[in-house]
Amino acid sequence: MDILSIVLSFIFGTVIGSFLNVVSLRFNTGTGIGGRSKCMSCGTTLTWKELVPLFSYTLQLGKCKKCKSKISWQYPLVEFIGGILFVLIFISFPPVDLLTGITTFIYIVASCLLLVVSAYDIKHKIIPDQFVYSFVLLSLINLCIGGSSYLHVPSISAFIAGPLLALPFALLWLISRGTWMGLGDAKLVLGIGWFTGIGMGINAVILSFWIAAFVSIIWLFVTYGRFKAKTEIPFGPYLILGMYLVLIFKIQIIDIHLVKDILMVYL
Repeated sequence: MDILSIVLSFIFGTVIGSFLNVVSLRFNTGTGIGGRSKCMSCGTTLTWKELVPLFSYTLQLGKCKKCKSKISWQYPLVEFIGGILFVLIFISFPPVDLLTGITTFIYIVASCLLLVVSAYDIKHKIIPDQFVYSFVLLSLINLCIGGSSYLHVPSISAFIAGPLLALPFALLWLISRGTWMGLGDAKLVLGIGWFTGIGMGINAVILSFWIAAFVSIIWLFVTYGRFKAKTEIPFGPYLILGMYLVLIFKIQIIDIHLVKDILMVYL
C-alpha cells in the first residue's frame, strides 16, 4: 500500500469518524442525525471551517469560536481512531478483487458500528442494542462469506465460537443480575467470536481483561487516589480493542492448538 493510499484512507476515516461522532452524541436524544451541527453550549450553527476533522479542533485550541466553551475530547479522538482504523483495515484486508472487496467493506462497516458502540459505552456505560445487533448480524454474514466462494455454510466450530465465547459473559450477567457485567457485553462478544473464531476470540477476551485491569487501576488512582471497588467501568471498548489487536496485529497469548495437543498427551 503506497503512501498516497494510506493518506487518503486516513482522511476518509477521519471524515467518517466525524459523522460517527454525530451519531453517538445524538443517538437516543430525540434529535435526528440530519441537520447542521451546532455548538453544544451556545447553539451556534457551525461553518464548514469549524467541521474539518482534527484540524478545526486543533486550530481552535479545542474551544468554540463564539462562546469559547471547551469542545469534548471525543470529537478529535474518534476522528483520529477512525482514520487509523481505516488505514489498518485497508492494509490488513486489502480489496484486491470483488470477494476481498466485500470483506474489506464488511470490516469497514463493522469498525463504524464498533466506534459508535465504544463512544456511547464510555459516555453512558451502556451498549445500545441497535448497534450491537447490527454488528452481530454483520459478523454472521462475514462468517458465511470468504474462501473460494461468495457464500458458504460455516463449519460447526466456526459457528459455535460466538455462543461459546458469549456464554461466560451471559452467565456473569445472569448470576450478578447485571451488577458485574452488562448483557450488552455478552452480545458484543457473540459478534467478536464470529469475527475471530474461538482461538483468536479467547486471546481477544484475555487481552481485553488485562488491558482493562491495567488502565482502570491507573485511572482510579489518578482520579481518586485509591481503588474504588464499586466504580462502574465500561468494558465494551476493551473487548473491541482486544478484537482488533488479535485480528490486525495477530497478538497471541495462548496457543489454543498447543493447549489441545498437550491435553491430548496427558488425557
